[in-house]
Amino acid sequence: MSIKVLVIANYRPTVAVRSEAEIFIALQKDFGYDITIMTFADSEYVERFKSVGIRVIDFHPEAKFKPAYIRRIREELCTGNYQVMHLFNNKAMINGLLAAINIPVKVAIYRGYTGNINWWDPFMYLKYLSPRVDKIVCLVEAIRVLIRKNLFFNKDKAITINKGHDVNWYNNTVPVDLGLPQNAFKITCVANIRPMKGLQYLLKATHYLSKDSNIHILLMGRGMDHPRFKKLIDDSPIKNQIINLGYRKDVLNVVKASDAFVLPSIKGEAITKSVIEAMCLEVAPIITDIPGNVGLVIDGDSGLVVPPHNAKALADAMVKLSSDKDLTIRLGKKAREHIDKNLNTRDTVKAFDAMYKDLVAS
Repeated sequence: MSIKVLVIANYRPTVAVRSEAEIFIALQKDFGYDITIMTFADSEYVERFKSVGIRVIDFHPEAKFKPAYIRRIREELCTGNYQVMHLFNNKAMINGLLAAINIPVKVAIYRGYTGNINWWDPFMYLKYLSPRVDKIVCLVEAIRVLIRKNLFFNKDKAITINKGHDVNWYNNTVPVDLGLPQNAFKITCVANIRPMKGLQYLLKATHYLSKDSNIHILLMGRGMDHPRFKKLIDDSPIKNQIINLGYRKDVLNVVKASDAFVLPSIKGEAITKSVIEAMCLEVAPIITDIPGNVGLVIDGDSGLVVPPHNAKALADAMVKLSSDKDLTIRLGKKAREHIDKNLNTRDTVKAFDAMYKDLVAS
């Protein structure tokens, strides 16, 4: 008999959600699941879902604690006879968990970044620490450890499942012409700026570079033009080689045209998608050794790993790659191999299958 799963998630941005959406496509198509997805009707993945037989409901909560949303989810649970409901964001979690009260459905939720979960925070008992939750899927081990510390009972409900990628998704990515000098060593940073991203350390790292450095820093994402970064750029010896590209839809094409990728995170991250994408594109990564990055890059084998909050270490890593093209190419190729072997979507789908079967059997 097929396992019936109700998924509530936002699948609007195709590239951003691909690693998650493809899990349910594989479960429906290859594992015999009966999947229903509540999401926005204009989500780019809707037609792909439907093409493999997934039922799509044009609904997604747009606020927390809204009775109409709770009723809508509850109606679907009551009529659909689902065995599992999986909730992937805060609005889905809060409304979904309330909707599931006194209904015999197992509830799984998702956590994709570290930090900000504390037993003394009452809001957490509406989400991750709610007794109505049967399974918490953590993107990395550091998240699982944090949640277990804050759970009073049934600590084993927190498990780790990485969102794997298929390296072949990126095979047709064409590098964009950036119009830079032929000898330019291009290092890309992609991030929507928040304190955890540590951009200031990347900009400070450029202060350790010589004026004749061939390193060019390409910044992409929202918030890169924040005034607090302007002085750091103006004081850099390579200020004319720090290029703010802002938000772009062709991010992967720019990354493909780069020699290296850097993300100077100081906390909070968990196997960041932008780093995985760069690795799939055979672009050598430089990351920090925060807990959420454990296992993402093997230092010296599939990229370079430096301490967080350390601009000098970032600078040294950038210089090391820019002065050794062969090393950079080798690390890029090994990075793709590392993702294919250790962070692939095949293993993720198998882990989801095992989790759902365990929930149904318990």
